[in-house]
Amino acid sequence: MTIEGGEGAGKSTQAALLVGALGRAGIAALATREPGGSPGAEAIRRLLLEGEAERWDPLGEALLFAAARRDHVVRTILPALAAGTWVVCDRFADSTLAYQGDGKGLDRAVLAELQRLTLGGLAPDLTVILDLPVEEGLRRAAARSGAADRFERLGRAFHRRLRDGFRRIAAAEPQRCVVVDAAADPETVHRAILAAVAARLGVDLGAG
Repeated sequence: MTIEGGEGAGKSTQAALLVGALGRAGIAALATREPGGSPGAEAIRRLLLEGEAERWDPLGEALLFAAARRDHVVRTILPALAAGTWVVCDRFADSTLAYQGDGKGLDRAVLAELQRLTLGGLAPDLTVILDLPVEEGLRRAAARSGAADRFERLGRAFHRRLRDGFRRIAAAEPQRCVVVDAAADPETVHRAILAAVAARLGVDLGAG
């Protein structure tokens, strides 16, 4: 399954909490992330997140994400799934659709073809989209330690398009996607994700 959303929504925190809850329930689970999750993809991550905000044009950026995702899938995700391990991924293909598509205007047909080449028929069983007002998300992102990455430094208009993009993805695929209000405290958001896992995947993790 995947956890998606804009900047500062708490994706990494919630992925870690979910993997912990799965482990306590006796379910082997792996937390991973994009861009990254394998040695090759982590090397590409640095190219994508560092430097000037407009370092790459939208197509070049999407191609880098596709290369990182392919390595991640081949080296990490598919072997884990073959071993019967749940994979909880902090960002996945929906982020490319939202960021490079809705955010930067890249043709959705191009992105769909990249996704076909990169993933084949692989898709998450469940995608949780953490929804948060742009101003609050950017405030949270700025409060984290370390310098802002390239995407955090893009303007608020970009981040509003991004939020709208994730909402459109959820509306287009309601059987896969669940939107969770990320404005609440982390424990409340975690409980909402556990409820989604129980409802959609039939796995009751209790209170986590």
